[in-house]
Amino acid sequence: MLHTQEVAGLLADVADRLILPRFGALGSEDIEEKKPGDLVTVADRDAEVEIARVLRAAEPGVLVVGEEGVFTDPSSLDALPHAEHAWVIDPVDGTRNFARGRADFAVMLAEVRQGETVRGWIWQPIHCRMYIAERGAGVTRNDERLAPPPPSPREVPLGASYLPVPGEEQAEVKLIRSWGSCGIDYPKLVEGELDFLSYRSMFPWDHLAGALMVTELGGRIATDTGVDYHSGVIGRRLLSAMDPRLWQVSRDALFG
Repeated sequence: MLHTQEVAGLLADVADRLILPRFGALGSEDIEEKKPGDLVTVADRDAEVEIARVLRAAEPGVLVVGEEGVFTDPSSLDALPHAEHAWVIDPVDGTRNFARGRADFAVMLAEVRQGETVRGWIWQPIHCRMYIAERGAGVTRNDERLAPPPPSPREVPLGASYLPVPGEEQAEVKLIRSWGSCGIDYPKLVEGELDFLSYRSMFPWDHLAGALMVTELGGRIATDTGVDYHSGVIGRRLLSAMDPRLWQVSRDALFG
């Protein structure tokens, strides 16, 4: 079993060697569209291959689900909810920001055992912040334990969403655009800068690590129909909040 700090060191090392040298230095030949608006860079691909190589070397036969690998072969995604042991990689979360030379991107990894996320890592290379969650052991930022955020001081709940939510202007909450990276968004939520987050996509590489951080600090993450999020869950909208009461308030305001 790879120790938690070993894994953190792996993510930081891969970022130093394969991601950061390309930051602000990508040529047009280094960026592709997997589909309209969905970018991938040479850094995404190389980083995923290297992280997967190390994880498989430590445990031959372990299931590795990577965002870029699933694009070419979705079978690993189908196997994830039933796997005895799996790793889920997002090598560069916030690729659009990365490709444009913006600092808000992250390297994310989640460990899943029999469908349950047991550890999660979010490394923000430019901001030099490492968030780690372990089931039953809480969340740390750069080895400092995080406490649940205090009750929100806002009279109107403040949330963020990558894409607009129909009718958000009339909702009894305030919704801003997110930072374009779940690896930036979830830390802002767990540290109290936001009251809730709303997403349309539910890909495990985007959400498993952050979801564990939310629940370890007493929050809730579930679909708009109330199904608690874990690998294999799909739905129309995904909503997370650090206060379960605010989860319900936000859900009713946006989707009720």
